[in-house]
Amino acid sequence: MAKRIKSRPQERGSVLFDIVFTDGSRASNRRVPAEILGGLDGDEPARQLIAEQEEEIARKAGRPGREIESLTRSPVVKPKPVV
Repeated sequence: MAKRIKSRPQERGSVLFDIVFTDGSRASNRRVPAEILGGLDGDEPARQLIAEQEEEIARKAGRPGREIESLTRSPVVKPKPVV
């Protein structure tokens, strides 16, 4: 049986973000479509999309939403060479 090789999010057209909330909690690898990024707004559309995602998650969990303090792109992990 052949081994399945997963494609990286960047190859599928997504960008990953790490978020720090005002309460000190963190969330890693939030996926955002690459099409909404770039242009004059930079990563601001990602902040808006992630804030909407966070509100939906908080509503489903029955807790108040968290405010985003900072938003950074996750580092791209280099694949390990096969020996």
